[in-house]
Amino acid sequence: MSQLPGQPPASYRPVVAYPAGWYPDPWIAGGMRYWDGSSWTAQVAMKVKPPKPPHQQLPLAVALATVFTLLASLVVSRYLIEWLAGYGWSIVVYVLLSAVLGYGPSLLVGRWASRRWGTGSLRDDSGLYLRRIDIGWGVVTWLACIGTQLLVAVIVIALGIPFISNTEDIDDLSASRGYIISLLVVAVLVAPLVEEMLFRGLLFRGLLSRMGVVSAVAVQAVLFGLAHFDPSRGTGNIGLIMVLTGVGAVLGVAEFLIRRIGPTIIAHFIINAIAMTVALFVNN
Repeated sequence: MSQLPGQPPASYRPVVAYPAGWYPDPWIAGGMRYWDGSSWTAQVAMKVKPPKPPHQQLPLAVALATVFTLLASLVVSRYLIEWLAGYGWSIVVYVLLSAVLGYGPSLLVGRWASRRWGTGSLRDDSGLYLRRIDIGWGVVTWLACIGTQLLVAVIVIALGIPFISNTEDIDDLSASRGYIISLLVVAVLVAPLVEEMLFRGLLFRGLLSRMGVVSAVAVQAVLFGLAHFDPSRGTGNIGLIMVLTGVGAVLGVAEFLIRRIGPTIIAHFIINAIAMTVALFVNN
């Protein structure tokens, strides 16, 4: 990059550690140049509204460490909570156990991986930002998820693929009240936040460092579907994984276009809240 007369040298750095973003170009008068948080990039814009910055990427190690920890902890926690439900403990205890056992290990590993290979901020690395406009984007994303669910469901039914909903565990109200309510709280309040941070945040950004957008969206979507595998559903997992893979693909596309997970958290929350409400008050 050539240096213009009267402009700072190429080694110029702001005195203050500015966050990544578009700033007045130190070489081109009236231009904007993208600062990646530590150095200037080759991205230049002369428009009043500059184009979107490149999507954040993380080392693949961040993605692998977090997602495999999540898959393992979710499976183990399901068995443990179902076994512990027979003790009749307080509802609060089951809620805390479900959240801690299911998502605690992944958040700890994600934080460690962010410090080891990322920026050091789990919020920045996962894109955990929420703006007022994200409420509208979240509803739009949710509608796209519903459309995708219906489309995949039609394919599943047409092909005769076994399908068992992941809300059927709470259809039987004879089950432990503590187990049912803990499942509701974790699924509606905890899962949308943590799963979006991990799947559309750390995992997706890690995959983008090694593959194209389409492949990264597909891989994180399949892993999202597999994360909902439950041995007790048997072959019924096949159809469920296919449907949730479609949902994961929509959420991945939304995150890539918007560059943060605020809208996907809202969409995920709506999906889970409606599913749990229907399972509790309609099927019973």
